[in-house]
Amino acid sequence: MSFDHPLPTGCSATPVLKERGQREVFCGLTSIIWLHRKMQDAFFLVVGSRTCAHLLQSAAGVMIFAEPRFGTAILEEKDLAGLADANAELDREVGRLLERRPDIRQLFLVGSCPSEVIKLDLARAAERLNSAHAPHVRVYNYSGSGIETTFTQGEDACLAAMVPSLEETDAEELLVIGALPDVVEDQCSALLAAMGITSVRMLPARRSTNIPRIGRNTRFILTQPFLGDTAAALTKRGAQRIEAPFPFGEEGTTLWLKAVAACFDVPEATFEAATAAPRARAQKAVAAHRETLEGKSLFLFPDSQMEIPLARFLARECGMRPLEIGTPYLHRALTEPELSLLPYGPTLSEGQDVDLQLERHARLAPDLTVCGLGLANPLEAAGFTTKWAIELVFTPVHFYEQAGDLAGLFSRPLRRRALLSTEGRP
Repeated sequence: MSFDHPLPTGCSATPVLKERGQREVFCGLTSIIWLHRKMQDAFFLVVGSRTCAHLLQSAAGVMIFAEPRFGTAILEEKDLAGLADANAELDREVGRLLERRPDIRQLFLVGSCPSEVIKLDLARAAERLNSAHAPHVRVYNYSGSGIETTFTQGEDACLAAMVPSLEETDAEELLVIGALPDVVEDQCSALLAAMGITSVRMLPARRSTNIPRIGRNTRFILTQPFLGDTAAALTKRGAQRIEAPFPFGEEGTTLWLKAVAACFDVPEATFEAATAAPRARAQKAVAAHRETLEGKSLFLFPDSQMEIPLARFLARECGMRPLEIGTPYLHRALTEPELSLLPYGPTLSEGQDVDLQLERHARLAPDLTVCGLGLANPLEAAGFTTKWAIELVFTPVHFYEQAGDLAGLFSRPLRRRALLSTEGRP
């Protein structure tokens, strides 16, 4: 007697290699760069050292051409030593800021380090300042510490900090979670409206006057896989999460929209009419890059928590072969729809021991490596082709109209490498 064991078709049951060692990730403060652009009447005040100020200046300097909506309250040695009344100094600086910038309606106090390091309880400071400046200004606080988070988790901490103060509502509404570029948010809203879903709110909202309400009739769906704390906070408030793959590429976007359509009883004919044309455009746009990407091997270092849905897109729509997919944290509840779609075969790793991972990378010698800036230059010097992971957050990549641009982010490094190799021949 013999038994036939069917081959696995997804990665849901793939063992996860869990590593705890030296990490190579950006600080959570970096998320301020895209959050301050999204939230037009908000200001992000980082409470930290000069090092943190220099980080923000370096990260944002090439992108900011107008007065930014973020700054740093620099802690001096006497503050860190507990020799000065940091609370009084913070209150004074916040007062000066709000007097100079009366357009501010939301103020985020962002800790660059845990409170035991900066000797300042920002949660209590936010409560005190909120009492002093409400209702004109709403004051929140969260930690952007690189000791505790990777860079995308700064957005998660920011949005989660807003949830407890959202007003109650009994309305049946859809809440879309994640800081999308305005053009992408408009495309999302247009697709949902074409499906007949018009009661839609966004978190974060562009302005404080549009901050959503929440209740037991609220259905929410995530646009990013790194928003676990926000999802938990919304669920605690009674909202119900719609499970779906993330809207990267044609397939991911279609499944994301189908999940929403099923929740709101959208007829199949209406769904097809709303999505047929943009789906066709997305498929055509991705096909233009598939010739470059198909059959190429892929290695993703843990950086943004976007690695699993990106690997699914690159494998299923672009024909790439993921060898290892590393992620800072594998959130099973959020990524299970992605894992079930991801073709069986790659190693899944959570956390990082960078030396061990570099050894595996060298043995596998992938055609394309997705990694952070700290690893990209040495890997390029060693002859590998790399893609900066941080670009995937700053670049519009969600939904149908960006599917081709998303594929292009990965095809361009390979084309550049091929061109340089051709030009270097005698």
